[in-house]
Amino acid sequence: METLTANEAKTHFGSLLLKAQANPVGINKNGKAIAVMISAEEFESINALKLELLKLRAASIDETQTSDGAKFMEQLLAGDLD
Repeated sequence: METLTANEAKTHFGSLLLKAQANPVGINKNGKAIAVMISAEEFESINALKLELLKLRAASIDETQTSDGAKFMEQLLAGDLD
């Protein structure tokens, strides 16, 4: 990944925008990484992947735990706990 200083990014902003369309561009300030500029397309792709990951995690919840939890709540509300 190409990196620029914050000053270079500011001075050559148009060039930075063009570079970010093809590949992520890191921006450093005082020798530390502070940002990465990516294309809008890449940003949308990353967000779509995050959403899919969240959906997979939600789907992987063990149904028996969910039904046991619901059964426990029903018993609790009915006062039927032993």
